[in-house]
Amino acid sequence: MSPLFNIWYSIQHTLFPWLENELGPLTEKQQEFIRVVELAEVQKHMSPYRWQGLGRKRDDRLAILKAFVAKAVYNFPTTKVLIAYLHDSNNLRRLCGWESKGDIPSESTFSRAFEEFSLGGLGQKIHETMVKQHAGPKLAGHVSRDATAIDAREKPFRKEPKDPQSKPKRKRGRPRQGEAKPIKEPKRLDLQIGRNLAENMADLPTRCDVGTKLNAKGYKTSWTGYKFHIDSIDGDIPVSAILSSASMHDSQAAIPLAQMTAGRITSLYDLMDAAYDAPQIRSFSAGLGHVPIIDTNPRQGEKKEMDPAQAVRFRNRSTAERVNSNLKDNYGGRFVRVRGAAKVMTHLMFGLIAITATQLFRLLE
Repeated sequence: MSPLFNIWYSIQHTLFPWLENELGPLTEKQQEFIRVVELAEVQKHMSPYRWQGLGRKRDDRLAILKAFVAKAVYNFPTTKVLIAYLHDSNNLRRLCGWESKGDIPSESTFSRAFEEFSLGGLGQKIHETMVKQHAGPKLAGHVSRDATAIDAREKPFRKEPKDPQSKPKRKRGRPRQGEAKPIKEPKRLDLQIGRNLAENMADLPTRCDVGTKLNAKGYKTSWTGYKFHIDSIDGDIPVSAILSSASMHDSQAAIPLAQMTAGRITSLYDLMDAAYDAPQIRSFSAGLGHVPIIDTNPRQGEKKEMDPAQAVRFRNRSTAERVNSNLKDNYGGRFVRVRGAAKVMTHLMFGLIAITATQLFRLLE
């Protein structure tokens, strides 16, 4: 039996009966919350956040972390709503680790703890461990890559206008005899191929700004905030994620995402839409031993159709769209109330942790 099945069996046949004997009947949401927390093993990541014996003893960070996971599972819009629900729900409060209402910390304490989790990248670490442990040992057929817009409640970063005198204007046409041909600056995609994941991640813009895209009807829409780039595998399981500025093109996250995913799982096919149609991305995917299936961008020519076998496999790319919509509709993706890339990433990662655990368990149904 797989470790995942052992965990599921232990929860269903041992933990749930014991908890129901202690707390009474559990709702579906409470059962989902328990499954997520148990599979994520959040307690194993709490060492940096424990009280070190200096100064006033802090509120239990493990209980607060569980509460933030509950916020994602229940799709609560704000921490204030979460705290109010914890006061009303004896079961959820005790599942998080607080015996009485008076033990629940204030909203400001929740905010300080969330900042600590964000600075430490706690959400990313928990998710990476889950994926490596429960999805890594198996061969994944398809990796579906896509990005989704994330609205944020903060001022967009405005780039300073370029000084026209800083760069001399080049004359159009061919250079004269003896005149040096201007050297083109290398594109980000060209540089990414020769860099490691940490270098590529450091190069991506993460400030809040304004993004624009075409909607399903072909009209331009804009939003202020970020983009969340996600790699998902069959079973609608997200395995990697990167947050960037809203204005950054989807293709700029493809190679860092591929590097991140390759370090966690083994896969066969990379499925991407026309936004990722670039020779550098195709070459990098092939270099990992994968088969890139990317919808072609017609640009100035005609759209190149896929062969029938590729077209059938490309249908699996709907995985990415389902994960994106699931995050936004059910796990907090539409309720970003924090500011700054690190906090926004942590908020979204708690939702992604919940989705990952839920989808992994659904494979056993």
